Order: sequence, then C-alpha cells, then structure tokens
Amino acid sequence: MDILVINPNSTASMTSSIDVAAKEAASEGTNIVAVNPVNGPKSIQGPEDGKAALPGLFELFDKQSNAHDAVIIACFDDTGLMKLRSRTDRPVIGIGEAAFQIAMLMGLKFSVVTTLDVSIPVIEENLENYGFDKRCVKVRASGIPVLDLEADDDAVKNTLRDEIARAFDEDDIDSVVLGCAGMAKMAQELTQEFGKPVIDGVQAAVQLCEITQLHSVQSRSASSLESAS
Repeated sequence: MDILVINPNSTASMTSSIDVAAKEAASEGTNIVAVNPVNGPKSIQGPEDGKAALPGLFELFDKQSNAHDAVIIACFDDTGLMKLRSRTDRPVIGIGEAAFQIAMLMGLKFSVVTTLDVSIPVIEENLENYGFDKRCVKVRASGIPVLDLEADDDAVKNTLRDEIARAFDEDDIDSVVLGCAGMAKMAQELTQEFGKPVIDGVQAAVQLCEITQLHSVQSRSASSLESAS
C-alpha cells in the first residue's frame, strides 16, 4: 500500500516527525510519503490558521493524491477533510477522526489533550459532527504552542504529562487522545508510563488506511469469485 501523508502546515521539521511516526505504525510493504505545503501557516492553532492552510493543502492534494492508494490529513483539526473526500474516490483519513475511532475501541470514554485553548472549539465541533461527542468526556488544552512540541524539551513533556495525568484522574476515562500531530513521537512512551492507552492520530490513521485497503482487496476477491461461479 502507498499512503500520502499531508501535513497542512508549512513546518518541515514537523512533517519529518510525522513521517517517522507513520512509518513506525505501518506494516511491512506499506510505503509512506510525507509532504507539506511550502507556503501557509507554520502551525495550525484555531480556525483562522486552518482556513489559511487550505490553499496550500488543496494544491498539494490535487497534484499528488492520485499517485497514492490513500491520503492522510495530518492535522488534528482534520483541516479540509470533508472537501478533500469529495475530490477523490480514494480513502482520505483525518488524524483526528482516526484517533477518535481507535479511542472508542479502547473503552467507553476518552478525553482529548490538545495544545492551546483556541483549538478546543474546532475539536469539539468535529466530535459533534462525527457523532462522537457522547464518548468524549472533555477536550483539554495543555497550554503548549504547536511549534514548542518540536523541541526536545523536558518542560514541554512534563506539561503534557501533567495534563494527561489530570485527565485520567478527573475524567473517569479509558484512554487519552493526543490532540496534535506534533505529539506523535511521545505516544508510546506515555502509554507505557500511564499504563493506559494514549492514542496518537497519525499512527491511528495509518492503521485505518491499511484496514481500508484490506477490506477493498477482500471485496474485490469476493466479487471475482462470484463472477467466476
């Protein structure tokens, strides 16, 4: 399988981190290509940044998506997701929606830990639109700007840990969803530390792409057998 991963912001270092997380989640034989627009916001924090990212995102998608089996939109806000789905017959998966789907398989309730307060309304709106709002107890802001997640900084990591700890202590949940692609590299370590699922949307999206591909292959095989009989 060949998956195109588009980071809608223009920060190449974040795209590199996303690329690593996606490849770690991918099965043998799955090829990952991670890209980002040259222009546009350096990070997406709230609806205004999301809107500003759309031209570069759409241009990249239109140029490259047809060369791949599936596309992942690697912004937790699922920037432009529904419009992009209408432009192709290939699976287009947002990391926010993918993370929510995996969280609901891990237990009854989950919470989201994201970056800044400005991101909360977008995520809450997405949860409601997807029909997942009854399963999410709370969307929490850690207070960490998106680009600060690129630094290997203990203070940033500890701030994120503290908010995740509060979520598990206060929300009566089975898992925490990390509400930013820049947090992807910390998911496995945090899962081990807390002893409960801490879910990254990049890895979740890769897994859902592969499941979608498997289902497609099985459907084609079944159709071939029916035609032969």
